[in-house]
Amino acid sequence: MSITLSKGQRVDLTKTNPGLTKVVIGLGWDTNKYSGGHDFDLDASAFLANASGKVENDEEFIFYNNLKSPTGAVEHTGDNRTGEGEGDDEQLIVDFAAMPSHVERVGITVTIHDAEARRQNFGQVSNAFVRVVDADSDQEVMRYDLGEDFSIETAVVICELYKHNGEWKFNAIGSGFSGGLAALCRNYGLQV
Repeated sequence: MSITLSKGQRVDLTKTNPGLTKVVIGLGWDTNKYSGGHDFDLDASAFLANASGKVENDEEFIFYNNLKSPTGAVEHTGDNRTGEGEGDDEQLIVDFAAMPSHVERVGITVTIHDAEARRQNFGQVSNAFVRVVDADSDQEVMRYDLGEDFSIETAVVICELYKHNGEWKFNAIGSGFSGGLAALCRNYGLQV
């Protein structure tokens, strides 16, 4: 049975789900109908960060141009440029067993590609969600619906997976940024 979370809620992943070693992080969204002249292209990314919240090397920033971390701990299944249809628009596969020991947090984010040039923001995005699915059983473990809290933001930290006392937990963050992917990269200690 899936747990539905609210913003700010933290819940255990691996302790209450023994044997859970690989999950699919499914992200989805809809765009409000408006005539801005451009399609929306939202992109999921993952930042594999240390205990200080910083990514130690560029290969541990997973996005449409770097689909897999060096150890295979996080893999992006591919860029969806339209977001059309039901269900997950983009997915990340997280293998806790392959996670490097220095990685204590995995920030899961969504950005709008070329948001400034296209004059787009998360105020024009609705029904955004993240769900965690057990990769072995294909059962949804939890879901977090973001709500309509955004206006001018062009990037959102959706959630974070983090290690606590050797177990992995999920934090429903839903925090928006202006400045798109570059702002998120700086937040996680990467040079842009």
